[in-house]
Amino acid sequence: MSSIRIRLDQTLQRLNITRYELHKRTGIQYQTVDNYYKNKVIRYDSDILLRMCIALDCGIEEIIEVVR
Repeated sequence: MSSIRIRLDQTLQRLNITRYELHKRTGIQYQTVDNYYKNKVIRYDSDILLRMCIALDCGIEEIIEVVR
């Protein structure tokens, strides 16, 4: 069975950016960033994902992956 996994933890670590810094750059509530970081999100918000991609200067594939 396939699933979607949020890779925000790996991307932030690679870029040496904290969850707090991402919160400040995007204006997204810290708790929301933390939920994405801990892969606890059930419904993915396209606006939040877009804001993260812009703030991190990365593609969506660096934040989300399909696990088969």
